[in-house]
Amino acid sequence: MTERSDTGKRGESLACTHLKKKGYRILETNYRTKSGEIDIVARQKDTLVFVEVRSKKSSTFGTPEESLTMKKARHLRASAYRYLFDHPKLSGPWRIDFVAIEINDQGKPTRIEVFENAVGEC
Repeated sequence: MTERSDTGKRGESLACTHLKKKGYRILETNYRTKSGEIDIVARQKDTLVFVEVRSKKSSTFGTPEESLTMKKARHLRASAYRYLFDHPKLSGPWRIDFVAIEINDQGKPTRIEVFENAVGEC
């Protein structure tokens, strides 16, 4: 694995732990579609939540939030629709959240921030 993919996997693990503490129930991770991948599929109360996780060890190339482009947002929305199509029993309200994680050189999080309903209409 590359350092980048190690950082991504570490970030996803940290995000799952953080989301569970906030009351999310993790249903699935790394759901792949033709449009892309949904990092985490969870439930928070009655809402189905698709979660994009962005992890960074350095801000040299911007913050985690700055890496969420409009193109990526469109792919996330398309992937969410695909998931809903593939799982018709999971009806009801849904949203796409974004988790920004900054990790130090020892692999410890220095910041974990959840942005609910981060991807609106695309």
